[in-house]
Amino acid sequence: MKAVVVSKAGSPEVLELIQRDIPKIKPDWTLVKVMGFGINHSEIFTRQGLSPSVTFPRILEIELVGLVEESSDRQRFPVGQKVVSIMGDLGRAFDGGYAEYALVPNRSLYTIETDLNWADLAAVPETYYTAFGAMKNLKIEAKDRILVRAGSSGVGQAFAKLVRSQFPDMNLVASVRNLAKEEQLLTAGFSKTILEKDGRLQTQETFTKIFELVGPATIKDSLAHLEEDGIISSTGQLGGKWYLEDFDPIEMLGDNVYLTTFASGNVNQVKLQDMFDYINIYDVPVSPEKIYTIDQIQTAHAYLESKESFGKIVVLNHQEV
Repeated sequence: MKAVVVSKAGSPEVLELIQRDIPKIKPDWTLVKVMGFGINHSEIFTRQGLSPSVTFPRILEIELVGLVEESSDRQRFPVGQKVVSIMGDLGRAFDGGYAEYALVPNRSLYTIETDLNWADLAAVPETYYTAFGAMKNLKIEAKDRILVRAGSSGVGQAFAKLVRSQFPDMNLVASVRNLAKEEQLLTAGFSKTILEKDGRLQTQETFTKIFELVGPATIKDSLAHLEEDGIISSTGQLGGKWYLEDFDPIEMLGDNVYLTTFASGNVNQVKLQDMFDYINIYDVPVSPEKIYTIDQIQTAHAYLESKESFGKIVVLNHQEV
């Protein structure tokens, strides 16, 4: 099979496409024919050597979609069953989905019912599940005015599509560091954009809900734009800061506001299928912005790191895609 191996930290050029034996089945694991996968910023961080728990060589990828090839639990995972793997140390503690086949622990594999094609399905798991979980925790109502910080990110746009599909008249605003992407964001479903400079929103506007994807680097500024009884979900760390420092909860949350989050590791069969049912019921447009093949993995990583990056990008495997 084709597999992409990282033997040392570095630029996209360290993503080496090689031929490797298909993994052998073992107790409590399932062999998946990987039909596709999305590329995530966390894999870029790992490739750059910024994930201390990850040792090289390693096949990256924290998510995948595919078909059961062989399983130690044939009753739960019959051959040909459509499956999704998300989180569970995939691509970190053991080899992930940057390959044509992957060996996945049964505990991290989920059967799903969906009619999405492989390209659309590959765009969904990590990105849309994160956005969907945050959307539920924000307890969104039709009257809300919502800000999405880092609206041009894949998760930000997934959130916009999920919300807009249920609430077509929602006032949904994206913050960006570059207004050159404004037209793309409006097309993606946002009502308007707000410029962000040096971690501060260039507006006095306030919101009832804020989806915070920049993270600890801008949470304090986001709280300054949150109305009383409002909710902020800090669900990303795109600002490169992992911890919230000098934070006095009584002072910062004293206006009767609420700070929550959503971790994509908070996943089970019911919750995951709930998301796919929502996508089906509200006809959510989940198609990726760009589609690559596994041979183009270096180009895909370079694009996601570039200023031109926009939305979700996926890689598809096998001829039948």
